[in-house]
Amino acid sequence: MENKTILSIDIDAEKAALDSVAKDVGANTTSIDADRVVMQKNLLAAAGNEARVLTLSEYKEAAYSLALAFKEDHTSLYFTHTPDRAHWSEEQKWELHLKMMEYITYAHLLKGLVVSAGPNYDCVALWMPPGENMDDYPTMLRSGMWRLSYLLSREGRKRFFDEFLPLLNDTKALIMGERDQDSWYLVYIGTKPSGRGKGYARKVIDYVTATADKEGKACYLESSSYVNQIIYGKMGFELRKHVYLQREREHVQLDIMVREPKRETDGDSGVDVK
Repeated sequence: MENKTILSIDIDAEKAALDSVAKDVGANTTSIDADRVVMQKNLLAAAGNEARVLTLSEYKEAAYSLALAFKEDHTSLYFTHTPDRAHWSEEQKWELHLKMMEYITYAHLLKGLVVSAGPNYDCVALWMPPGENMDDYPTMLRSGMWRLSYLLSREGRKRFFDEFLPLLNDTKALIMGERDQDSWYLVYIGTKPSGRGKGYARKVIDYVTATADKEGKACYLESSSYVNQIIYGKMGFELRKHVYLQREREHVQLDIMVREPKRETDGDSGVDVK
């Protein structure tokens, strides 16, 4: 029987210690690309964009919103609701899900760009800029991602580390080709239930696509919802491929979508995405 207290450890003090170690081995405190995009905010403000870039001090709030947004998502349940965790309570599974979102969010605050819209972190997007990833040792150490090797169950580890991550990496490389490391990657975007239908998703996407268009770079994402596939389509993303997580009786489908950069001469679709 696994001890529930593992999931409820207060990691703030430990994270401070890990931050110190990570700095010694070369981890940056902020993403250079985040700073660069923020500098262009005056351009976006003129278009009425209300999204903002978050800082490290806001990782818990951002992660909590993402956890709420993905609470019932099939992909998230794929890692937490495994057969060898059938004895766990829903509360324990929720705590694990939340921890995963905290680690992933913190990693993107270190190496990528975390954008939020709405008064209470209603929608949060985790972007990875061109040429960046969160797979390096200092980022894994500092963000806490390494803890998943023991927090996830044996089956959960196989699903996350041996199936999910390789599938995403290989598929992105296949679809993007030589642009794999020269494109923006929308790793996560979620709107908590109370913030849906207010246009926040468009704001956090437009915040970065404006920069991507200016630089002539594509944007890439995976969607786990057919409804979201339609929404992303209205924002310029096109479906390129379906991939599947297959260690469950009912396979989990992920839709691979790419948004090509718009030229200045391209007209707006006129679609108001809520």
